Amino acid sequence: MNDNPNVSSRPDRKVIERNRRTQMKALYSELYSLLPRHSSRESKSLPDQLHEATSYIKKLQINLERMKEKKDSLMSVERLRNTRSRMTGKVPKSPQIQIHEMGSSLVIGLTTESNSRFLFTQTIRVLQEEGAEIVNAGFSVVDDTVFHIINLTVAIIGHESAPDHGGGRRISERLNKFLNDADA
Repeated sequence: MNDNPNVSSRPDRKVIERNRRTQMKALYSELYSLLPRHSSRESKSLPDQLHEATSYIKKLQINLERMKEKKDSLMSVERLRNTRSRMTGKVPKSPQIQIHEMGSSLVIGLTTESNSRFLFTQTIRVLQEEGAEIVNAGFSVVDDTVFHIINLTVAIIGHESAPDHGGGRRISERLNKFLNDADA
């Protein structure tokens, strides 16, 4: 029997080092798998993988800083607009919607302030979720007010001679709820 402690610990060190390398390889592989895929599917060396990961992370950090600056800029414009509104006594207008149903067709009139451009986009999203087919959409701007007109057809469920007008009612309810929530 060998009583030398150095001899028995040597295989343990080898096993520990092998396990550490295996774990590091798995971690490198996991990191590389999180990167967006490029057109080349060839396997890259470990240093190339690490370089690509660090470059990608740096690019994300730069984009994040740009987005923070843009957000801060937009927020300062909004604060300035709110300050002007309070100083001039001008109260921001609530968005308004009018919906006219004609059979399986709907005409939607949406009136917003010029800085409420996301309301139109969200309105279109709601219409698409409800299965409406947008035939035509347009807008006009007068001073600080935007008038949107959207012509669409509602999916008819059932027989063609008996259109389901519930689709128009459902769209109307969803749009009114959305605008009330947006105004709150």
